[in-house]
Amino acid sequence: MTSKKKNNKTNILMRYTMISIVLLLISFGVIYKLFEATIIDAGAWNARAERELSRVATIAPERGNILADNGNILACNLKVYDIMLDLRHNKIRKLRQIPWQSIDSLADSLDTYFPRRAGLNAHPDTFAKYTWHKRLREEFEKNPEKRRTNLRIAAKRTLDDFEKVRRFPFLKDFKGSGYRIPVYKNARDIRIYPYGKMAYRSIGRVNEDFRTGEFHGYSGLEKDLDSLLYGKPGRTKKVALTSGIANWTDVPAIRGYDIVTTIDIDLQDMLEHELLKVCTDAKAEWGTAILMEVATGEIKAVSNIELLADGSYGEALNRAVIGYEPGSVMKPISLMIAFEDGLVRSVNDVVSCAPFQRTSDPHGSGMKSMKQVIEQSSNPGIARVIFRGYEKDPSKFHDRLASIGFFEPMRSGIADEERPRVRKLLPKDSRGNNITMTARHLDLARQAYGYNTTIPPLYTLAYYNAIANGGVMVRPHLVRSLRGEDGRDSVVDAGCIRKHVCSPETAEKVKQCIREVVWGKHGTARLVQDDRVEIAGKTGTAYPVEKGAYNHAKRRYAFAGFFPYAKPKYSCMALVLGPSGNSANRTSGQVVKNIALKMYSRGMLGNISNYAQQLSPSTPLLAASTASSDSQVSKALKARGTRKISAAQPAAGLRTVPDVRGYDAPSAIRILERAGLNVNVEGSGRVASQSLPHGSPFRKGQKILLKLRI
Repeated sequence: MTSKKKNNKTNILMRYTMISIVLLLISFGVIYKLFEATIIDAGAWNARAERELSRVATIAPERGNILADNGNILACNLKVYDIMLDLRHNKIRKLRQIPWQSIDSLADSLDTYFPRRAGLNAHPDTFAKYTWHKRLREEFEKNPEKRRTNLRIAAKRTLDDFEKVRRFPFLKDFKGSGYRIPVYKNARDIRIYPYGKMAYRSIGRVNEDFRTGEFHGYSGLEKDLDSLLYGKPGRTKKVALTSGIANWTDVPAIRGYDIVTTIDIDLQDMLEHELLKVCTDAKAEWGTAILMEVATGEIKAVSNIELLADGSYGEALNRAVIGYEPGSVMKPISLMIAFEDGLVRSVNDVVSCAPFQRTSDPHGSGMKSMKQVIEQSSNPGIARVIFRGYEKDPSKFHDRLASIGFFEPMRSGIADEERPRVRKLLPKDSRGNNITMTARHLDLARQAYGYNTTIPPLYTLAYYNAIANGGVMVRPHLVRSLRGEDGRDSVVDAGCIRKHVCSPETAEKVKQCIREVVWGKHGTARLVQDDRVEIAGKTGTAYPVEKGAYNHAKRRYAFAGFFPYAKPKYSCMALVLGPSGNSANRTSGQVVKNIALKMYSRGMLGNISNYAQQLSPSTPLLAASTASSDSQVSKALKARGTRKISAAQPAAGLRTVPDVRGYDAPSAIRILERAGLNVNVEGSGRVASQSLPHGSPFRKGQKILLKLRI
């Protein structure tokens, strides 16, 4: 017995000894490692810590918004989320058996709310290749270690979408399980444009620099004002905390400025609609139009329409700032110089319009006043006037244009803005070769009436605007103010290119001449006349140069002007490239006319007071009303009596056209479509006429055209 106790004691002591030895060895090892880390390898560890703590990361600033003149958002940032699925999630990896029924239910939900190919129009067999059923089965049949940890199931979604996914079958089973849910989100900012393609080229777009991950503008205001919109990046650095190393914001990012533009959303919409209509009717290749406020130079709308490869129209190049041979819209600018230089003194001064410098006047070669020269767009007439001052030294015509700021940058805020190019007519070329006076005279004459030059529409409009503004040339601009993070506005002073490009007296004379183009007996833009708005402007045509020669199968049709004539509030220019055989009178002139009439009908030309003067007592007219609603409407209007019109109803068993004249468009369309007609609408306002007479028989599906008038 005693022997057994001794043996047990010996065994216990040996075990304690072994444990003590092991603990001593571990202690020696720990001490050695501490010595090695703190003494031997201290330099290396300190260097590594220094590298880690010296790492600096950049904080991307939030990009500023672009706003319309009334504060409506034209471009802004939106935080969105990419919803990801982690298929190497701990609990998924530990599944003994894959629950295919739950996974199929998850696939059904994903196919319903987040289809992999939204709107895919293909054969069912092709469509089946892109279902979530197939995609999830491919992943779950893999080895758990080879499954994706970042399978994206939806891109650019909201937080509500993320919460919806968390409640899908299979995924909702992870709630309260002690594991994190295998769905997570990656946040990112995207640039959105609430008004879509409206003013696309003027507002611009951004793209990502894949080297830095930063977003910068590449067109329009997004490009020109990128340094202001982008803001200033911040900086983070690593700091040692008790719980480890963490990021610490050293310099906070500064948000970019909000840019308040001069764009008026309503005017922009109207201008785009009118330009598109004219381009479609004329089968034009492209068109551009600019609307500007006379007193301030604020660009209220700018539109660019281009015929795309698929036959539709969309916005492409911003041709408002690209130089083109202007044609006869240059003549009022030449006449302005002639009046200022004293080459002519009165609008009634006359000049011979006989053939001159290889050109003739199609309206006759007699003596014409300055009004008639502009009204009838006489090339010889304007050339002879300019020759009075620049025949001896044609190079001085270029200098005269330079003196009124013709070649200075507009800095309008529109990207890729070009300057006018008017060749200086020197006696020698760049190589030192002599140029004859005959050649220089021919070029001078052509420059006077808008050939051998390239001028962007924006520049042409700026000088017409100056004429309408009494000679004061305000700078055309798209930016009104900058708004900082604190909400304070910093108004941007657009300034003047020249305080005066001509005297008020000269501006008035040129205005009178330009008016004759629209209102004169032989004016080239008589179709632009309308008694509601008095428009003054000048037409211009030019052949495009293609492959080094004029293409006579096409023409550029220009119209530049201002309205109302007596007290101009807006200037506008349209330029359209279309097939030959048309005219500026019927194309670009109609763009300016129609936008002016729409503005008039909305009381935007200072004409609201006229409505009150024209009002006279009348009985309210109820259209498309029911008997039950008549009394309610009369009571709401406080009307003592009402008149009522109703659409003519077809007799029983007969299919005849209802009478919808006087109705608003939605009511008329509803009545006619219910009757079985296919309705097309032109214009705006109420129905003025209908192509099928009321009461006449028709076939189901037959087309009817309604013409509306305000």
